[in-house]
Amino acid sequence: MTSPSFLFIHVTRIGDSLFATPAMRAIAETYPGARIDVLGHPKRAEVFENLPFIQNIGQVTPKTAWMRGRLRSHTYDWAFVYGFDEPLVSLGLRLATQTVAFRQRNEKLNQQLTHLVEPPPFQSEHAIKQLLRLPASMGATTENLRIAYATTPQEQKNAQRVLGDFAHGTGPLIGMQPCSFPTKSYRDWPISHFQELCLKISQHWPTARFVIFGGPDDRPKTQPLADSLQNKALHLTGKLSLRQTGAVMPFLQLYLGVDTGLTHMMSALDTPMLLLYHCLSLPDQTGPLQHPHCQFLTLSPGNRPCNQTLSLGEITVETAFAAVKGML
Repeated sequence: MTSPSFLFIHVTRIGDSLFATPAMRAIAETYPGARIDVLGHPKRAEVFENLPFIQNIGQVTPKTAWMRGRLRSHTYDWAFVYGFDEPLVSLGLRLATQTVAFRQRNEKLNQQLTHLVEPPPFQSEHAIKQLLRLPASMGATTENLRIAYATTPQEQKNAQRVLGDFAHGTGPLIGMQPCSFPTKSYRDWPISHFQELCLKISQHWPTARFVIFGGPDDRPKTQPLADSLQNKALHLTGKLSLRQTGAVMPFLQLYLGVDTGLTHMMSALDTPMLLLYHCLSLPDQTGPLQHPHCQFLTLSPGNRPCNQTLSLGEITVETAFAAVKGML
């Protein structure tokens, strides 16, 4: 009997893309030998590379979806389509015999779905568990809720060259992701706090070294941090591709980060993580699940309404340093 074929269509940010990997794993565990392909965002589909349960990876956007699947329809037995972009749902309906998605605004599309899944209320459920609802509608589940991300041996060799002497030092190698993306800057812990925390760490562990991550737009923000650490820091902000950054991560002994895509990539490893979360995006909604060495510092609004005016800087350096001492 031929194994079934599955297509996941998930066009979104880095972290949200990775949140779907447990759902893909659920299909692989439920249907051993099944073909599982993925269509992702052109700039983020690479996060699915080298995962053992994914065979092929392609790229699509809502704007390009209309061109796909018109000559060869029903290539797959099943399609799981995430999000609420009608062109992507229509693509799933063209490419697969049976299609699963959350309830859409277009009732005509809903009527064509094999399984129509009701989305949970906003922020009422962890994102990973929410995405697992689609395969669960056909009986595919998993106990493993960890994000999956994999690097190649060649990528790791290249990462060693990037790190240079930092890869062979005697003290702890600590990675830092100080910035979220620009539209979510309220998630950022102040650079001055990172500077003070690194100073305390250096005083306690004189041979500690730091690797600073981030995208090109983050470099003006992280440059003062790199300057203050001088030869103790490797400033990689804006210098590496997404996968090059992911290959450096296995060499870290501790990761300090805010709620953003790189943090979710890092959570695929067992390396200790100290993560700072704003009350608008709580760990029980987007934090690593089943991670063995993860600690959260979360901004508490107290009696105040939680909104973007509340600064993550209210989490003190002293609190963060106490957590670091416990983890190192």
